[in-house]
Amino acid sequence: MRRIGTPPSARGSATGANCPDIFELSDGRFAVIGTDLTEELDGKLPGDASRADYERIVVVSRRTLIDAKADIPDA
Repeated sequence: MRRIGTPPSARGSATGANCPDIFELSDGRFAVIGTDLTEELDGKLPGDASRADYERIVVVSRRTLIDAKADIPDA
């Protein structure tokens, strides 16, 4: 597993913990730590989007994703 983007401490977290984060797993999938807003956003998904019962809608800050952009592989 490797972090994608900058650590929370570089994005302003006072403790460097309990903040949104993105990791690339050894099998190529990505793990996201964020705020679970499934209940709030589930009914607002576009008509061509859906989620399985075991999936959650997780939100990360814009800065978290922008800082990760350079580390996300193209393929």
